[in-house]
Amino acid sequence: MAANPPLSPPPISLLTAQHSTGHTHLIIGSNPLAASRATQSLSSGAKPILISPTTSEELHYTLTQYITSSQLTHLPRPFETNDLFTLGRDEVDNVVDAVFITLPPKDPLVPQVSDVCKKNRIPVNVVDAPSLCSFSLLSTHLDGPLQIGVTTNGRGCKLASRIRREIAAGLPQGLGSAVARLGDVRRRIIAEDKTASLEGEGLDDSVDQTSDFNKLVLEGRENEEEQKMRRMRWLSQVCEYWPLRRLAAISEQEIVEGVLNSYQQQQQKPASGPPAGGAQPENIGRVILAGSGPGHPDLLTRATYKAIQSADLILADKLVPAGVLDLIPRRTPVSIAKKFPGNADRAQEEFLEQALAGVKAGKTVLRLKQGDPFIYGRGGEEVQYFRQHGLGDKVVVLPGITSSLSAPLFAGVPPTQRDVADQVLVCTGTGKKGKAPVPPEFVESRTVVFLMALHRITGLVAELTEYLPEEEENAETKGRRRLWPLDTPCAVIERASCPDQRVIRTTLKRVAEAIEQEGSRPPGLLVVGRACEVLHTPEKGRSWVVEDGFKGLDLDFGNDFAAGALGVAGLA
Repeated sequence: MAANPPLSPPPISLLTAQHSTGHTHLIIGSNPLAASRATQSLSSGAKPILISPTTSEELHYTLTQYITSSQLTHLPRPFETNDLFTLGRDEVDNVVDAVFITLPPKDPLVPQVSDVCKKNRIPVNVVDAPSLCSFSLLSTHLDGPLQIGVTTNGRGCKLASRIRREIAAGLPQGLGSAVARLGDVRRRIIAEDKTASLEGEGLDDSVDQTSDFNKLVLEGRENEEEQKMRRMRWLSQVCEYWPLRRLAAISEQEIVEGVLNSYQQQQQKPASGPPAGGAQPENIGRVILAGSGPGHPDLLTRATYKAIQSADLILADKLVPAGVLDLIPRRTPVSIAKKFPGNADRAQEEFLEQALAGVKAGKTVLRLKQGDPFIYGRGGEEVQYFRQHGLGDKVVVLPGITSSLSAPLFAGVPPTQRDVADQVLVCTGTGKKGKAPVPPEFVESRTVVFLMALHRITGLVAELTEYLPEEEENAETKGRRRLWPLDTPCAVIERASCPDQRVIRTTLKRVAEAIEQEGSRPPGLLVVGRACEVLHTPEKGRSWVVEDGFKGLDLDFGNDFAAGALGVAGLA
């Protein structure tokens, strides 16, 4: 007996936000759902018209209120087809903009109206009859300018409502007001700095961060336009990296001091250096440099968690994820590094000065970093800084799980595997002052993990697969390194262990194109080598594969530790 062919997945809806100010919405029916449609129409700025032979005394009380206040026009008569083409706005030849039918689907008028609307491309919604609709309404959460909609595409409207409530309950209070405030800041920056928004920043909400969101900008070498963009770049970094809880609580003073007055075009760097001499104050504090791991709060060490709970002041890198920052007690002051492309060194100096002032004031200052402090975290530089200021014995360094080794695990890439990879090399993709580092040569049994590389992926791939000009010149005396084949497997891993983790599996030949098309979701890293295909066989005919989401940490191993471990690796 032949097997039935697999069913193709049903089409999903194209979700849009309809700008309805001044539009004419026709509502047919007079039941409570008609009242709900009128409320939604009015909240969007539209002008609803109700057609129903029901007398005013028989109408739903909400409809009566709208009619009495002249917000809703009521035509107490049966619907006529000509209404669709005579009750609309003059600028669209009197055609109505949308039709909401709240009559029972079995009413013979319903399919007739739906058919006419569809033939004339008038958007129509019919209650409990998806086949008669050209659009459907979402279960929505509204908080100021912030709207969140959920749809099950007609398969479970009550479930959509519950999902919407669960999502809304998880949002911090006041987030909608923060959206409004930050939007005002953006417009003010554009007006004051006389500059356009960042590339991609002014597009609609459907656009993710572009691939050059963190593109390299050399400090002190910005052109005039890049200098104008300083405040806009910082605002974009705030919106991308700050935890939602922190954004929701942002005050007008923080907006002015932390964004509007930050990083003007001309900055005077305060002099820094060791103290001129004299004894240290008696009431001296200490500074803790701690790694917060790759992202998931369960991956913190106990020592770092204790430091978070007991610190008097926390200075956190912008890449420390929200799940970790949410563990900070509300009583503890927190500053997030104002690092953006072209300002990293100045922001680092500012943080060190804050830490120094805090320690001298007798506070325990926690410098919270992503990953491990000593793996491309400037931890060693910070230890040197405090030693130069006579505080070497007041510095404690706590390790963290480095993303260079844990991110591949969460993406199902074993950096070492017998008969495939017997060595791991961790590299930076961007050297000091933006200088490109010396590219590692190809070793077939090597896995290379590049940190801070995705913003210059095109240049990195070229350096790995082609000879540099200086190598061509010195080829006879120094020999040549082995180049990486373009078909070498690689994986881009972004926000490892966070809920929005993303993995792009491809090859060196296609990785730049993949990042350009899929956009950026920093922080991320690049893993290169045959180990990328040990547990994942590439799909034929596809240039790259995108895997979205993190399956979570299964800590309830029970009697089956192995199964739990596979779940952690994202392979269950």
